[in-house]
Amino acid sequence: MSFKGEQHPGVKTPTAHTDGFRLNHTMLRVKDPEVALAFYTRVFGMRVLRRLDFEEMRFSLYFLGHPETDEQVPDDQGERTAWTFGQLGLLELTHNWGTEDKADFAYHDGNAEPQGFGHICFSVPDLEAAEAWFDANQVEFIKRSDQGKMKNVVFVKDVDGYWIEVVQADLMAAPGD
Repeated sequence: MSFKGEQHPGVKTPTAHTDGFRLNHTMLRVKDPEVALAFYTRVFGMRVLRRLDFEEMRFSLYFLGHPETDEQVPDDQGERTAWTFGQLGLLELTHNWGTEDKADFAYHDGNAEPQGFGHICFSVPDLEAAEAWFDANQVEFIKRSDQGKMKNVVFVKDVDGYWIEVVQADLMAAPGD
């Protein structure tokens, strides 16, 4: 691999100590796992790779991803757990038990004040078709691809109010230089 990364103030050259480090997952807390799982599996085509329950601490973790069609996913739960933690680009939905029963309960989306967390992002093969799919599934838009200063970028909300950026890779060649 000859690409060494862009250089900017603050960037440090990685050492051998970090060889093999990869981002495995990002976690979002969800109010109701049934509703959140329906959204991510139906609207974004994700698969639940593994569910882990922590009864004493009263929470469950759902790891979702897009395994390759021909990928051999282990049937054994222990092996599949280890396999899951070796994947790239997963979404972990964390459910703290009982939140689904609280009518006025909501997690902070990170975009309201005070701002913090911003969004997750999915790339799609056809942005126009994705927008039509979102419309057909009554997904709430924050921004469509033809709106605002950044064209060809869509933002939608999931069922917990988290923002999701949606892009088509070949349309992203020149934003922001």
